[in-house]
Amino acid sequence: MSSNELEKKIIDSYRKDEKMMILVFAQWCINHDLDPEQLYKKAYPEQPENAALKEAMELTVSKEEAGDIPNDTLLGVLSMFGNEDLAFLVSEEIQRIDRL
Repeated sequence: MSSNELEKKIIDSYRKDEKMMILVFAQWCINHDLDPEQLYKKAYPEQPENAALKEAMELTVSKEEAGDIPNDTLLGVLSMFGNEDLAFLVSEEIQRIDRL
């Protein structure tokens, strides 16, 4: 395998993993009656509309159909992809939910 092929495989793998992270975030929001797009926009107000998040929203299911997504799992994947601002807001939402 050439270095170009290897590089392409690594990039493709990263993109797939990133899409999975976005889907996990979107489904976690749905499971907690939060709007994923609104929370994302609050974390990154300067960014344009996120097409990957729109795609992920189409793949989410109702919270009744979805499995549980542990808070630590979501925070871990957000941090792994460098979404610290979003992880911070998610942490705030977790604290708010825990107080209810």
